Amino acid sequence: MAAPRVTVLFWNAGTRQAVYAGMRFAVACGVLASSLSATACMVSVDSQALIEREEKRFTVSGSPVLNVTTFDGAIEIRSWDRAEVLVEIEKRGGTKEAVDALVIDARQDGDRVTVDVKRPKGESFTGFGIHHSASARLVVSVPSKTDVVARSGDGSIRIERVSGRLDLGTSDGSIRAADVGGELTFHTSDGSVHVDNAEGALDVDTGDGSVEVSGNLGVVKLHTGDGSIVYRASASTTMTDDWSFTTGDGSVTVYLPQDFSAELDARTSDGGIRNDLHVGPVRAEADGSPTDGGPSHDRDESSRRALRAQLGTGGKTLKIRTGDGSIRLRAS
Repeated sequence: MAAPRVTVLFWNAGTRQAVYAGMRFAVACGVLASSLSATACMVSVDSQALIEREEKRFTVSGSPVLNVTTFDGAIEIRSWDRAEVLVEIEKRGGTKEAVDALVIDARQDGDRVTVDVKRPKGESFTGFGIHHSASARLVVSVPSKTDVVARSGDGSIRIERVSGRLDLGTSDGSIRAADVGGELTFHTSDGSVHVDNAEGALDVDTGDGSVEVSGNLGVVKLHTGDGSIVYRASASTTMTDDWSFTTGDGSVTVYLPQDFSAELDARTSDGGIRNDLHVGPVRAEADGSPTDGGPSHDRDESSRRALRAQLGTGGKTLKIRTGDGSIRLRAS
């Protein structure tokens, strides 16, 4: 097993300065201190050299409900063709004591499965002020139709080929989803969100990160505090409720079928709007003058900061907002 990375910080009383050294071998603090007079020593093992794995298996029927949580670590969820939920827990830490301190709560109530990896009650220390952290990565296999609630305090979340009520949230990390369907709710406080080939209703919220989505969705709500938004609708997409794309700082690009129908309401505080789709009567132009249909970029659309118009036969509202960035509507 490779030796852990050791961060060493000395306080030299003579120079009254902190001295940093990084090395890949374990060393006793007392030996290091002997080379420097009047020196205090703190050693922080910030790698996770020790890895232990364990499995939790649960037999289920129908469409199970899964609730998985880890205080620190990535979560990966994928489907398989078994009437069973398998949770593989990869525990990482600097020492066995740090790994063993992780608390795993795994239980089943009918077809409801809960696995919660909790932070140790106290931090793990060994002699000479050596601190060891620990984390837990979860890899979960579920039936293709499963309701999922997944939470990570610090880590990315990935889900593939699962349909149901999918509620994913992480405090710090990206979210990736592919071939998913149902009622989809994805939230990250800090990270990008990428969703490919989704169906159903999607609600995405990130405090800081880009958002990219494709699929056949009836309801779409995409929000980022700081980042670009790209949405690609499949050819058969039809709105079943209002859509909303909002970013505090970033561009918004929406690819729609040429015959797509909606009531467009787009606005940017600092940027331009370009529409490559055919529109019906424009509800409100920047200069207050209505126009007829046709590709709106023929009327110097790039200089406009607000556009309300009918796409196709109209219908539900497609609302687009950016505080600082351009808006582009393009044919898919």
